[in-house]
Amino acid sequence: MPTAQPVRSVTELLQRQAATLGDAVAFIDGERRISYAEFDAQVNRCAAWLAGRGVVPGDTVALWLVNRLEWLVSYFALARLGAAVMTVNTRYRGAEVAYLLARSRPKLLLLQLNFRKIDFPAVLREVDAASAASLQQVLVVDAGADLPAQVLGKPTLAFDLASQPPASVPDASRPDAPSIFFTTSGTTSGPKIVVHTQATIARHVQRVARTMGLDAPDACLLAALPFGGVFGFDSTLGAFAGGRPVVLTPTFDAAEAVALVQRHAVTHLFASDEMVEGMLQHAPGTPPLPSVRLCGFAAFRAGAQALAEQASARGLPMSGLYGSSEVQALFSIQAVPGRDRPLAERLEGGGQPCNPAAELRVRDVERGALLPPGQAGLLEIRSDSNFIGYLNNPEATTQAIDAEGFFRTGDIGVLRTDGSFVYLTRHGDAIRLGGYLVAPADIEEVLKAAPGVAAAQVVAVDIAGKTRAVAFVIPRPGEAVDAAALIAHAAAQMAAFKVPARVWPVPAFPVVDSANGTKIQRNKLREMALAQLAAEAG
Repeated sequence: MPTAQPVRSVTELLQRQAATLGDAVAFIDGERRISYAEFDAQVNRCAAWLAGRGVVPGDTVALWLVNRLEWLVSYFALARLGAAVMTVNTRYRGAEVAYLLARSRPKLLLLQLNFRKIDFPAVLREVDAASAASLQQVLVVDAGADLPAQVLGKPTLAFDLASQPPASVPDASRPDAPSIFFTTSGTTSGPKIVVHTQATIARHVQRVARTMGLDAPDACLLAALPFGGVFGFDSTLGAFAGGRPVVLTPTFDAAEAVALVQRHAVTHLFASDEMVEGMLQHAPGTPPLPSVRLCGFAAFRAGAQALAEQASARGLPMSGLYGSSEVQALFSIQAVPGRDRPLAERLEGGGQPCNPAAELRVRDVERGALLPPGQAGLLEIRSDSNFIGYLNNPEATTQAIDAEGFFRTGDIGVLRTDGSFVYLTRHGDAIRLGGYLVAPADIEEVLKAAPGVAAAQVVAVDIAGKTRAVAFVIPRPGEAVDAAALIAHAAAQMAAFKVPARVWPVPAFPVVDSANGTKIQRNKLREMALAQLAAEAG
């Protein structure tokens, strides 16, 4: 399609696509093909319906749904109303959901009570009712005849747009209005909530479309990642901005994903390394997925480099990426069209920013001095698609964004002379679990709240090909701790991917003296964990 003039907001993006593409296919949902015009009509109907529920500019609505059309319709509808979305991970447990509700104070919660193995009612029973004080109503998709009268002590209402007549409301959107909130790695008080405006989202996804080739005439994206995370959200809206079809799948299943790629001649995949591995197992040919011309992957576990090399050897066009909730996913990619790189470089994290005007610099970890290309240090980024701050957390915002507007990523990277960069590792203690960046302190606080535990430390190790959390705990004097009970305690309070695979009692943690006191040696803890696992296996 011809290059379109950039739009300033999410709402303008939808209006442009509906006006210029009309009957072209925007989304493929099973046997349904939804055009841009049809999607726009659904968004207008949804906006009118939500306005009738009292949603006004500045409000927040929480979305707790798997990948389905209603998620996207609601997002664009709320943007039209000048309201924002609080994304809720479908894998969260009660304490995590309660934290997000209490922090973001949404007026409405939109959810689906059951989906396959996800037991939303069970999680809801764990949510502290006080955290839902801001809610006025809970909207339920696929409500059915057994819709409960209340959820979280609030009245419920079936979310059924199909029965609503065509309608529209005045456009109350603004480019600078908060549009969507994502969670990021937190501290002991819980994750921070990242705020993006309509402008930061619109700018970024248009660049993603252009840089990734999602505006090519035959491009097609498989939306395999959750919309509630920045990785899945940005890739989906990138294809939408490019004017190309997005194939929807509620949750990732490797066999189903392969079948959808083959059926719809999908050209673009964005996935975690674990997802890529699963798809390769169900696509034995060489190349395994002939229609795919870009597979952007994020390395979330040990052994990702070897997997990427194997996939590339089989003909899957792999490319490393970089992103975060703050700078958005797909911030950069190694396989820039027209610029060939050796395979080893293409598979590294980082790459060329989608925004050619983005500014990157690297600062010495200890001295704070800016470093030239080729030297590793703390990565800082300035771009007009960066987040505007952390929700209701000015102190954290000030710590993250300096006076010049650079975001201190907390990542270690190396600049190249051509303006690209290489991501090396996360500075500090954050670990990747289940595709999400997790602060060990979040898990440690849960373990320390269990009976008999005086202190806890969590590290990540490779277990059966997956990065898993493991924990060391110091028992209280005169008390014993039961590892199985501690794991069960953690499983009841947090998402499954955060739950430690092993818990080992120890009398003390390994420490080293420093100028600021003693520091726990996490590298020693990892060595201890690997030794324990080897002993179990031997």
